[in-house]
Amino acid sequence: MANPIKQLAGETAIYGFSSILARVLNFLFVPLYTRMLTQAQYGVVTEFMAYIAILQVVLVLGLETGCFRFANKEGEDPRRVYSGALLTVFGLNLAFLAAMVAFSEPLSAALGYAGYRSIIIYVALILFCDSITAILFAKLRQEHKAVKFAVLKTVKILTETGVNLLLFLVWPAKPDFTYPIIAIMVSCVLCLLLFVPDILRLRLIWDRGVVKRMLLYSLPLMVAALPGVANDFLDRILFRYFDTSADAWRASLGVYQAAVKLAVIMNLFIQMFRYAAEPFFFQRARDRDSKQLYAQVMDWFTAFCGLVFLGVVAYIDIISLLLGRDFRIGVGVVPVMLLSYMLLGMLFNVSMWYKLSGKTNMAIWITLAGLAVTVVVNVVFMPRYSYWASAFAHLASYLTMFILSACLGAKYYPIPYHWKRLGAIFLLMGIAWCGMTLLMPERGPGIHWGQIGINTLIILAFAGAAFALLRRSPKAIETE
Repeated sequence: MANPIKQLAGETAIYGFSSILARVLNFLFVPLYTRMLTQAQYGVVTEFMAYIAILQVVLVLGLETGCFRFANKEGEDPRRVYSGALLTVFGLNLAFLAAMVAFSEPLSAALGYAGYRSIIIYVALILFCDSITAILFAKLRQEHKAVKFAVLKTVKILTETGVNLLLFLVWPAKPDFTYPIIAIMVSCVLCLLLFVPDILRLRLIWDRGVVKRMLLYSLPLMVAALPGVANDFLDRILFRYFDTSADAWRASLGVYQAAVKLAVIMNLFIQMFRYAAEPFFFQRARDRDSKQLYAQVMDWFTAFCGLVFLGVVAYIDIISLLLGRDFRIGVGVVPVMLLSYMLLGMLFNVSMWYKLSGKTNMAIWITLAGLAVTVVVNVVFMPRYSYWASAFAHLASYLTMFILSACLGAKYYPIPYHWKRLGAIFLLMGIAWCGMTLLMPERGPGIHWGQIGINTLIILAFAGAAFALLRRSPKAIETE
């Protein structure tokens, strides 16, 4: 069992290189954005990024996971699987791009950005390129070409970085909210061009039967993922309608987004893990001890997330200096978002049951329940608590989906998760967090090195205790 986990960890590290680079550079741009853009301008960028995230789920049709499922299925030709997925996504996105170009002017005016029709076209082009390359990146993951995956992602990231620097620091015009969108668009176009040799080698074949089978499997996943991604980004859109200050909602959104960026480390690890884990879970599904392996993966994943959570909270005084002074008022929501992302990663683990068992329609109801929680919490509490409502809406939504998925998984595809062990990890986290809060007197503003030293010792104690716990037999813990 150790070797498969080592393989998963190794691929996670390789995939993680590009993810780390992307997140780190994105993170390092936060000081630039929060100093050269106003709160409202940064809020506009955040709003359009939410539109991109939600629309991309629709325009990929869930075919990334569908490709993993059918390329590993006996009797299916992987080349026909990826060819069919690529042609389907290309056709849909070409039609979408044409529609956005045709209606860009009325759409920009309807959103309150008259005179910025170009940003609608930029967003559509980003979606066109990213949706196509999503299938091609999935193929690399399926073939365990983690290094090539990382190289292409890195080129894309560095291109976005270079264009950002050019526009913000060299271009003579006054910084504008379109600059980050333009940088993303250029990087997406280049990434698609780099994939042209792979597309030509694939020698595209349209097999209607394969496409139909994949869509029947994948479309429920797309529908399920839509409320899932809405849980992540719908609150950004709701600021327009429900924030405490109707006139300054873009500024509130900008402050919130800047604070959420500080929780990026947790989200980074989850993304790294997902890139490697999804094909890993499918490929191990036929193994006799696969379910025990999945449970063990969950233990280590949760413990590492706990370490990330405590690490960010411990050094938040230093990390918050990355934000412009006007944006630091939102730092209080960072622990809430860290815990939310941790639950999201655990949800990914426990939700594999409906993908492995083929009961993808169940995912729709689970994520709809989470979306309902997101909407209710934001609509009810955002008018009074602004971005604090958004942060706790994430936490409540992910917790709801986690509980539902774990209960349904226990019924339809039981995996022997070590719940007492997982509960012990959370208990250790809680004790460590309370220790960081209580072992130092009330503090004023600035960096407090005494507190940071104590926090470091607490983190080391948590790491040692968690490692000792994970080395013990799960059966011994269950019987205590």
